[in-house]
Amino acid sequence: MHLGLNEARPLSFGFLLLPEYSMIAVSSAVEPLRMANRMSSRNLYSWTMLTENAQPVAASNGIVTLPAGGLDYSGKLDILFVCGGMNIDVHSKNEVVINWLRKQASRGLPLGALCTGTYLLAKSELLHNVRCTVHWEIIDVMREEFPDLLITPQLFEIDGGRFTCSGGQAPLDMIVGIIHQLHGRELASQISDELLCEHIRDRYDKQKIPLQYQLGTNRPHLVSLVALMESNIEDPLSLTDLARHVKLSRRQVQRLFLKYLNVSPTRYYLSLRLNKARQLLHFTTKSIMEISLACGFVSAPHFSKCYRDYYGISPSEERSRGREAVTVPSQSINDMISSAAQAPSSATNF
Repeated sequence: MHLGLNEARPLSFGFLLLPEYSMIAVSSAVEPLRMANRMSSRNLYSWTMLTENAQPVAASNGIVTLPAGGLDYSGKLDILFVCGGMNIDVHSKNEVVINWLRKQASRGLPLGALCTGTYLLAKSELLHNVRCTVHWEIIDVMREEFPDLLITPQLFEIDGGRFTCSGGQAPLDMIVGIIHQLHGRELASQISDELLCEHIRDRYDKQKIPLQYQLGTNRPHLVSLVALMESNIEDPLSLTDLARHVKLSRRQVQRLFLKYLNVSPTRYYLSLRLNKARQLLHFTTKSIMEISLACGFVSAPHFSKCYRDYYGISPSEERSRGREAVTVPSQSINDMISSAAQAPSSATNF
């Protein structure tokens, strides 16, 4: 597949490790690249770990990583990810790093961020007029501090030469999506299978933000009700049963959902079941009848009607559409990295 690059060399990923970075986020980004090389028997990708001063840095779990270089690294990079984790507010006050990132952006190097690394890109004023995302724990903090930015709750966002990711295992989804676009669905599927991933999520999937975080700790009844719903998808509980389990009246349950979630409990429960059905349609070979029963519907016709009313298409149409849609935006990754490929051999020097 044409990459807009010199295919005689691998596409080079750089990872700038901030102190207390999230190791799971970095590992989730690197492992698909390694597997792409292994499964294709080609040297498609390379990766380099960097720190500010080329000194080892500890991840949030205490494991120390020895980098290949610092901000004066002279090797070729095609894309650079800022890797954050704990205490990102403290680790984003380094003006040397901020000025260095701005320099890379001015040279046209595509920039990304894993986990809370998005915060540093925002502090560097490098996220204007693009969609971006960050780990759910600091979404509200970033929205408060950077009100002009378009911060979404998605797993990852790729927009305008910026690749931002929420963290955890989400970098795996993003990188496999990039590999999908650059080297095809078959390789991406092989990587997913090899890494024992049931399915790869795309950029339209949102982070699962704990309800306790959304509502605060003073709504225990509502949190308990949602947990009951999520645990009883195949055999839905009635509103009466839900109310009995949390020792409230039906009317009190109704008021809780309408006041804090702006939806009736019945509608909220239905959305959980239909979302589960959508996942099964995309990522399993179960029949529509099997899926309807697994999600608590009395018949396939009833399931199909509810699904069409909610999503605007039938379950069979959803399945046929599948996930053939590219898992990253239609804007070509080739276009985003072509400027870096044409830049001088040193991608990071001042």
